[in-house]
Amino acid sequence: MAKGKTKEHRPRLRPGDRQEKSREPAGGDAQPSPSPGAAAKPEPPVQPSGGKAEPAKASALKPTALERHKKLQTSEKRPTPVKNAPAAPQQAKTEEQIAAEEAWYETEKVWLVHRDGFSLGSQLRPEAGSPLPEGKVKVKLDHDGAVLEVEEDDVEKANPPSCDRVEDLASLLYLNESSTLHTLRQRYGGNLLHTYAGPTMVIINPLTSPSMYSEKVMHMFKGCRREDASPHIYAVAQAAYRSMLMSRQDQAIVLLGASGSGKTTNCQHLVQYLATIAGSTGKVFSVEKWQALYTILEAFGNSSTGMNGNATRFSQVISLDFDQAGQVASASVQTLLLEKLRVARRPANEATFNVFYYLLACSDSTLRTELHFNHLAENNVFGIVPPSKPEEKQKATQQFGKLLAAMKVMGISGDEQKAFWLILGAIYHLGAAGATKDADEAGRKQFARHEWAQKAAYLLGCSLEELSSAIFKHQPKGTLQRSTSFRQGPDESPLGDSGTGPKLTALECLEGMAAGLYSELFTLLISLLNRALKSSQHSVCSVTVVDTPGAQNPELAGQSRGATFEELCHNYAQERLQQLFHQRTFARELERYKEENIELALADAEPSSSGSIAAVDQSSHQALVRSLARTDEARGLLWLLEEEALQPGGSEDTLLERLFSYYGPQEGSKKGHNPLLPSDKPRHFLLGHSSGTNWVEYDATGWLNYVKHNPASQNASVLLQESQKKVISSLFAGRGGSALVLSGSVAGLEGGSQLALRRATSMRKTFTTGVAAVKKKSLCIQIKLQVDALIDSIKKSKLHFVHCFLPKVGGGGDPQAVPCRRVSGSELELPAEHCEAGLMQLDVPLLRAQLRGSRLLDALRMYRQGYPDHMVFAEFRRRFDVLAPHLTKKHGRNYIVVDEKRAVEELLESLDLEKSSYHMGLSRVFFRAGSLARLEEQRDTQTSRNITLFQAACRGFLARQHFKKRKIQDLAIRCVQKNIKKNKGVKDWPWWKLFTTVRPLIEVQLTEDQIRGKDEEIQQLKSKLEKVEKERNELRLNSDRLESRITELTSELTDERNTGESASQLLDAETAERLRAEKEMKDLQAKYDALKKQMESMEMEVMEARLIRAAELNGELDDDDSGGEWRLKYERAVREIDFTKKRLQQELEDKLEVEQQGKRQLERKLADLQADSEESQRALQQLKKKCQRLAAELQDTKLHLEGQQGRNHDLEKKQRRFDSELSQAHEEVQRERLQREKLSREKDVLVAEVFGLKQLLEDKESDITGLTQKAEALEAELQDISSQESKDEASLAKVKKQLRDLEAKVKDQEEELDEQAGTIQMLEQAKLRLEMEMERLRQTHAKEVESRDEEVEEIRQSCQKKLKQMEVQLEEEYEDKQKVLREKRELESKLSAVSEQANQRDFETEKRLRRDLKRTKALLADAQIMLDHLKNNAPSKREITQLKNQLEESEFTCAAAVKARKSMEVEIEDLHLQIDDLAKAKAALEEQLSRLQREKNEVQSRLEEDQEDMNELMKKHKAAVAQASRDLAQMNDLQAQLEEVSKEKQELQEKLQGLQSQLEFLEQSMVDKSLVSRQEAKIRELETRLEFERTQVKRLESLATRLKENMEKLTEERDQRAAAENREKEQNKRLQRQLRDVKEEMGELAKKEAEASRKKHELEMDLESLEAANQSLQSDLKLAFKRIGDLQAAIEDEMESDSNEDLINSLQDMVAKYQKRKSKLDGDSDVDSELEERVDGVKSWLSKNKGSSKALSDDGSLKGSSPTSSRHTFTYDRWDDEQDAGDSTRRSSRSSPSASEAESRAAETPA
Repeated sequence: MAKGKTKEHRPRLRPGDRQEKSREPAGGDAQPSPSPGAAAKPEPPVQPSGGKAEPAKASALKPTALERHKKLQTSEKRPTPVKNAPAAPQQAKTEEQIAAEEAWYETEKVWLVHRDGFSLGSQLRPEAGSPLPEGKVKVKLDHDGAVLEVEEDDVEKANPPSCDRVEDLASLLYLNESSTLHTLRQRYGGNLLHTYAGPTMVIINPLTSPSMYSEKVMHMFKGCRREDASPHIYAVAQAAYRSMLMSRQDQAIVLLGASGSGKTTNCQHLVQYLATIAGSTGKVFSVEKWQALYTILEAFGNSSTGMNGNATRFSQVISLDFDQAGQVASASVQTLLLEKLRVARRPANEATFNVFYYLLACSDSTLRTELHFNHLAENNVFGIVPPSKPEEKQKATQQFGKLLAAMKVMGISGDEQKAFWLILGAIYHLGAAGATKDADEAGRKQFARHEWAQKAAYLLGCSLEELSSAIFKHQPKGTLQRSTSFRQGPDESPLGDSGTGPKLTALECLEGMAAGLYSELFTLLISLLNRALKSSQHSVCSVTVVDTPGAQNPELAGQSRGATFEELCHNYAQERLQQLFHQRTFARELERYKEENIELALADAEPSSSGSIAAVDQSSHQALVRSLARTDEARGLLWLLEEEALQPGGSEDTLLERLFSYYGPQEGSKKGHNPLLPSDKPRHFLLGHSSGTNWVEYDATGWLNYVKHNPASQNASVLLQESQKKVISSLFAGRGGSALVLSGSVAGLEGGSQLALRRATSMRKTFTTGVAAVKKKSLCIQIKLQVDALIDSIKKSKLHFVHCFLPKVGGGGDPQAVPCRRVSGSELELPAEHCEAGLMQLDVPLLRAQLRGSRLLDALRMYRQGYPDHMVFAEFRRRFDVLAPHLTKKHGRNYIVVDEKRAVEELLESLDLEKSSYHMGLSRVFFRAGSLARLEEQRDTQTSRNITLFQAACRGFLARQHFKKRKIQDLAIRCVQKNIKKNKGVKDWPWWKLFTTVRPLIEVQLTEDQIRGKDEEIQQLKSKLEKVEKERNELRLNSDRLESRITELTSELTDERNTGESASQLLDAETAERLRAEKEMKDLQAKYDALKKQMESMEMEVMEARLIRAAELNGELDDDDSGGEWRLKYERAVREIDFTKKRLQQELEDKLEVEQQGKRQLERKLADLQADSEESQRALQQLKKKCQRLAAELQDTKLHLEGQQGRNHDLEKKQRRFDSELSQAHEEVQRERLQREKLSREKDVLVAEVFGLKQLLEDKESDITGLTQKAEALEAELQDISSQESKDEASLAKVKKQLRDLEAKVKDQEEELDEQAGTIQMLEQAKLRLEMEMERLRQTHAKEVESRDEEVEEIRQSCQKKLKQMEVQLEEEYEDKQKVLREKRELESKLSAVSEQANQRDFETEKRLRRDLKRTKALLADAQIMLDHLKNNAPSKREITQLKNQLEESEFTCAAAVKARKSMEVEIEDLHLQIDDLAKAKAALEEQLSRLQREKNEVQSRLEEDQEDMNELMKKHKAAVAQASRDLAQMNDLQAQLEEVSKEKQELQEKLQGLQSQLEFLEQSMVDKSLVSRQEAKIRELETRLEFERTQVKRLESLATRLKENMEKLTEERDQRAAAENREKEQNKRLQRQLRDVKEEMGELAKKEAEASRKKHELEMDLESLEAANQSLQSDLKLAFKRIGDLQAAIEDEMESDSNEDLINSLQDMVAKYQKRKSKLDGDSDVDSELEERVDGVKSWLSKNKGSSKALSDDGSLKGSSPTSSRHTFTYDRWDDEQDAGDSTRRSSRSSPSASEAESRAAETPA
């Protein structure tokens, strides 16, 4: 295909089109740019991979420069001259273009990078007197002339305008970020979406559907080389297809980019191009099938997300297998990383898979009835709801129809489709059924709504009990317990999960079942699609297209949530593919150069993004060991998730803590190299993707529950296999063992071709080798294994990368949130310039972030500076020796090459290539970019020339052969002629006759026998051939079957061997682990025994100490001296211990203070050192950046120089060729001059001859004219002679008789003509009357129509105004209603909160008052006891003070109760105010409702009036139509009459013709001419009348056409009136619906208000009951106070009486009871300390009264009595009862401030 034809699919720039305005600032800088560099969208800073943002340099712009710049911005902008860019490379540059280019280079144009993008300016040279500081330059901006002093790092060189829309970024003169972005934006603004970037392709998503993807454009690219084709996605497919045909090597096309960047769309275009251009054998794969496949995958695998309205939620690998002829032999689809949990759970504002909405909107009533979709659930726990808007529902219905058609195309039968719809409907009904939040009393989980669960069970073909058991009981059928040495996988028992964390909730079980059902459904779908695409044809190689979900970042879409685990998986897959791109385009090329000893001066590139990949998937060396112990070895997030899921105490917090300990920022480490950063939110973290340019915040909440195994998910496959519905069980019955190797993680590994089997074996090997064989059952490690399988399957192919960029944030997010690192001069704020209105816009900061993350510039520099094209010496020599035919002639065609390298060097020297364009390696020759393509073009030219010469030689040879054949034929013909002559001579000879008769008879028998024998041989051979052919076919089938069987057995054997090896490794590791665990168990057992003995000894010591203490207190020892000695020893030991503690504490504090001082000093030193280190690092980074920039500029200059040298070399070759061609042209000119002179002489001779011939011709023509005239005269004389005849008398009489007959006929005709004239006159009068009537009716009708139009227009305008007013009022009312509803909801929430608080407070107050009442009653009981005992004994003053304290406590309690009551009254008043506000709001709403009702009635009345007017107008219109129909009938009658008149006219004309012929005869007969003249006059009169009739007929026809037009207009107006009336009716209906909605909402408000009033009434009733209880409690308290006062008075009267022995006895019993139960009080330290204090007070009081009342009981307890002891006894008993009641009662009793204060006072009183 020619080059010009290839590039017709998009506009080419002509030289006149390249005249552009000079480029303007703020990222737009060139006027035709599609966006001003996102000038309105400043580029935000990215958080680098250390958690520290790069500091913006404040010195980038001085205050003076800023002020001057702002002044210049406000000034008038100077016009910028237009620059003429150079034309296309094929055309010579004009002097103006050369001058403009030289002026460009002289001005040193640069890009000034700033926060908003970049601006075009000129770099100024420093003045001699005022040198600039180091690292500063002066830049003059082009758009306003501002002169700025900026950092040197913020300036990048700009390319000339001719590079603005260059097709390959590698051909830029200066390669930097700003130039690359400018070129991309210029091309994008010109609707050029595709751009070459060296070996890869860059595509910017247009966000629309351009018309550059058509079948016509596909055929333009067919057969083209990459160098001849313009940038297009079809060019990538064509390059891959051509490379596959040339090298017979598998090809792979990998699409990279963010979500929403158009990867799936480009994948569709790629496959469609291959299917269209390559074709298919037997229609195995066609465009129709691909579109159907894409439609099905889009329905089942796509959904709406925040970044993309139709995002792919799975990774797909589409493989096309080609046969020997280059046609598609078979195809297959593999899918990975399906978000199956999206069916049940997904982020907010995101949708589930599209197929659910299609199915819910289907219009097939039979299917809806079968799926129970006639009545849908109001709520669904899965969030699956049908489309609400009519247009969405209609679109979903259409999509469902397309889906059914696509399934039919793909060969999915009706039963199989029915199985799909049944399972999808069951999933929907499971979501409608829901699950209970809490288990029931028996601990069972169950459905929330059983009727929906029954529908789901019916659709799945099982009973409700079976479904509930499969979801909630987790007892799958047919599963066996595995050995404990293997990790539990999807097919193992979930019993081990019980100890690893919280149990699964009922909702999680339900979600697991839904996800499992959809996963099985999707796997089956891929299997059926591959069934339709497979074939048994032999395939040679394949083309694979890889499409994965793009990079996800919720912050880009303006969402405040953290990214999910599924988005982490997709980002991880994109990172791995990006790493593969960097490895293939950069690292692998460097390794090849190193192997070939090629030195390449490249700047040190940044490391690849392996840090973020390692943070996700770095494995442990102990991956085979099943250990719950957390080791210190660094592992990735996926492995840590697996460990934490198995750990009993594992949680997300410990997971993130371990992850940050491995990959987070550490103290003293460089913060710029950490891929992980902490977040401010809990359980959130930041991970830097795309080399730290895309920081994504992840939310780790619930990740452990996600990776833990959900048994309900596995039960889904068993449920489907054992379904009672044959359509389901037949599809899933044979799929039980298919997921043993891959665990269902990869779908679509079925295939009939050898290449598909090879791909499946490769993926299985990935899942069954080494660690994968053990970890394949882990839900977490499966993600890594799937991506590994994907990378391994495409690594063996030749890769073609396509980078898809997102032009702007489509999700409505804040563009400032784009995670792009800000440049160092980001403080510059430059104004934005407007772009042309017709150009597409893009976001420059977002594009810059994607460009940096893709590492395209590194690959481009490698492509430009390196040698991307290379060939082995022998291959290069064999391919290109056709370009040096003299070498072939010199050495001969079949000479043996000893030294290939020397031969290649000789060949390259003969080709006259530039030395810098190639490099000789050790085993191959390397070429610069484009050099090998030029050689290929020369080879094609030489090959076509050679083929042309070969064709000429072949044609000459064939012509000579044909000539020889003709000569032989001529000789044969002569021989035959001679034999015929001889035969004529002997044919009559008798002997010859005898010979010719007998000879055939002799040979007949022999010939028949021979023929018979030959026939038998032929039959035998045919039978043998059929038999051999049959055996051959059977053997071929057996061979194919055995080969496939051998391949399967080999793969199974490999899997089993790998599994056995992994199992043996695991067994050895577990044996070692078990031995180590047994050893540790023995050590722990020994430690446990030792600690147990030590604890027993300590317990004995404690018991002894307690006995000694009891003996001291109770006077158990008889000898006072010995007791005192022990007491002294004990006190001395206590004092020594206290002293030792104080001394050690002081020493510790001193040491700690010294250590802290040293630590502070070290921290200061460390901070200084870190500051110095950071400063040096910054300086080093700046120097590195400067060095890299200078190196890049130097390399660009070198490349430019090499290009100029190559161009000079080409020009020299062209000059030599031009000189030779010029000399040949001079010779041609000389020959042409001689030929011209000769031709001029010959021309003069010929002109003279022509002149003579012309004169002879004129003479001959004059002679012919004279002869013609003579002939005419002779003919006239001959006619005169023939006309003269003799006439006799008989002929004259006969003529007279004929004359009389004619006169009679003429009279009759005159009478008829008179009658016709009368009739015509009458018709004319009727016609005139009809015309006048029609004109009058038309005017009347026109007036009525105009008046009615005016009325209708006025009515329509008034109705529209009223409707608009009504709409505005309804919107205002709706807003007011929403506002009131919000306020009402807020008030209801406040009311509920207050009511709950009030209930809680009332409950606590009541509880506290009852407790105080119990305490008061206890005090009264104590007082009664004391009153009984004080009759004979006198208490001390201390007891009276204790009673006073108790009295104060009671008063304090009463005050607290009164205070609580007042607070409750205040809260009740607030509730009353809120209820009043609600009543006011309700009244306002009622007023609004009544006003709306009145307005509705008015509108209805106006509409009725308009309807009446419309009816009257329609009546008049119908009358006019009837009148018009009557007029038409009259016109038809007139037309019939006219037709009759015309017939009569024709008859008259015929008669006239007859009369004229008679008149002519009479004239010839010389009769009287008066009658004839009279007849002629009558005839003329009749003709005039006929002409008048014609005009009248024409007028009537025009009138009829006008009437028809009027009728059509009237019908159109009637239709318009009817349409307007329908619109008004619809508007009325809509208003009625809105009013009905408002009424319903008002009814709901009224119900809620009634509910609120009811709650208020209940609260008031509860408050009254509480007040009554409070009053009763207060009265009881007053009575208690009165009794206490009486008791106090009685106590004061009897203070001097003796002690009571019974009180002391009760105290002794209390102490004994305490010592018995002391061992039971260890659980509550607070209560224990409180009782200790009380008992100590009792003991101290008893010790004082020891002399008067001391006795020893049998069990060693004290005897005595005291009022305090009785009170303490009651308190202890009450506490014991509270202990038995539970912990909650103790907490509530402690939380009460009054009770705790009273108890503390009571405890302190005895001390």
